[in-house]
Amino acid sequence: MLLLTRDDVRKVLDMADGMEAVEKAFAEVAGGTAVLPPRINLNTPDGLALYMPAYLKESGALACKVVASYKQNPAKHHLPTILGKVLLQDPATGDVICIMDGEYLTAVRTGAASGVATKYLARRDRGQTVGIFGAGVQAKAQLWAMVVARDIARACVYSRSEESATRFIAEMSSRLNLEIVKADSPGQILEKADIICTATSSPTPVFDGTLVREGTHINGVGSHAPDVRELDTAIIQRARIVADSYDACLSEAGDIMIPIREGAIDRSHLSAELGEIITGRKPPRTNDREITLFKSNGLAIQDAATAKLVYDKAIQAGMGTEVSL
Repeated sequence: MLLLTRDDVRKVLDMADGMEAVEKAFAEVAGGTAVLPPRINLNTPDGLALYMPAYLKESGALACKVVASYKQNPAKHHLPTILGKVLLQDPATGDVICIMDGEYLTAVRTGAASGVATKYLARRDRGQTVGIFGAGVQAKAQLWAMVVARDIARACVYSRSEESATRFIAEMSSRLNLEIVKADSPGQILEKADIICTATSSPTPVFDGTLVREGTHINGVGSHAPDVRELDTAIIQRARIVADSYDACLSEAGDIMIPIREGAIDRSHLSAELGEIITGRKPPRTNDREITLFKSNGLAIQDAATAKLVYDKAIQAGMGTEVSL
C-alpha cells in the first residue's frame, strides 16, 4: 500500500489535470457509469465524521474520503478543525492500494469542478475579471481554476478580514502572475466581475443578487447545509441554475432549499446537472446576457477521480512510501 503525504499530493496535483479528471467524472455520472451513494454523516460526542464513497467505472477509480469536523481540535489537540484522508482501492480486488492526505486534494477537486462549470457556462470574452468572495484555501483554488478555464486579466477579492485579503493578494498575484486588488465592498465586486466565485463560511447571503450584471457567471461553493446560504433568493431567481447534483442541491444546499421553502422557485428551476452539460444532453450558456450559476456541494466522484489521478502520477514519479500491513 502506498502512503502519500500532503507534500506528495501537492507535488503531483495540478489544476489543469484535476479539471480534466473531474470533467470525466461528471460525464460518467450523466452516462450512468458512476456509482455515487449518499454521503454518510456520523455524529460523535466531539464532532462529525463523514464518509464519501464513489466508483467510476470508466476511470477505474474506487475510493472513499473520510472527513472529520471537530471544533475543539485546535484548542485540545493542536490539530485543524477539518481533517481528511482518501482511501483509494483497486477496483479489480477491492484492496486498499493507497492512503493519501485529503486537504489539498479537496481544495483542488472543488476548484476543478468550478473550473469545468466555468469552461462550459461563462462567456468567452478575453481579458475577463474574476470576483472572489472569501480569501481562504478554497478561494485560492477557485481563482486558480478560473485562470485555467478562461482568459483572466484581473481579479478582485472581498473578505471581512483585511489581513486575509492582503495575504491572498500577495500569494496569488505572484503565483498566478495576475493583477489582484482588494474590494472594499461586495458592490465593488459586482460592478466589475464577469465571473464570481463565493467561497466563504458565511451563513447568510454575501451580496445583493439584484445588482448582478447580465452575462455574469457565478460559482457558489461555500454553502452546503440546508439552513445556510451565500446566495440570496434574488440571484437564484434571476440565474439559470446548473447543479453538481440534483439530489445534493435538494437535500444539502440552503442556497436552493431556502428559496424553495419560501415559494420563490420550485424544483424545475434547476435546469441541468453539470454532467448533462458536459455530455451535450442539455445546452450550455444560451446567450451572452444570461446569468449562469453553478451550485457546487462537493461530490465523492470528484475525490475518487482526483485520488486516482494523484496515485497514477505518484507511481509514475516514484513518490510516496510503500508499506505492508
